[in-house]
Amino acid sequence: MSVDSSRRIIVLRHAKADWPSVPDHERPLADRGRKDAPVAGRWLAGTGIIPDLALCSTAERTRETWKLFAHELPSRPRTVYEDRLYEAAPGQLIEVLQEVPEEVRTVLLVGHNPGVQGLTEVLSGGFEADTLPRLRSTGFPTAAVAVLTADGPWKALEPGAGHLTTFYTPKD
Repeated sequence: MSVDSSRRIIVLRHAKADWPSVPDHERPLADRGRKDAPVAGRWLAGTGIIPDLALCSTAERTRETWKLFAHELPSRPRTVYEDRLYEAAPGQLIEVLQEVPEEVRTVLLVGHNPGVQGLTEVLSGGFEADTLPRLRSTGFPTAAVAVLTADGPWKALEPGAGHLTTFYTPKD
């Protein structure tokens, strides 16, 4: 594949959520989550990797995470709030990514575990240094960010097609 067909996928797990007596979909961030989300956003901004499009679960904790995270980026990408990302399995997340418009080179997905960890593992046909072993040993903590590259069109995205280049947690 040519360099022009290279795509980047940024996977962000929502920051630490609180457990008030509300339906799961309406759970807000905890104080720690409100601190960690901007830290993760500053980290991504510092890498120079800026998404063209953000796909965010409609859950309160993901929307709040995205708002705090995006505030740290040099420019806010177009954002689509997507019901299908809530409680989605890796295969469902891949289906959503396959619908990304071809002009988008870098997409950021804000979602939930275990789906985001599963997605990252399933897509990672290759990886840099200790990124994948570390993810597998630590799990995918709240406010963690994985960055993958993949060649080809979005509609051809499939398991093993990605390369995990970076795995960051606010505790790094």
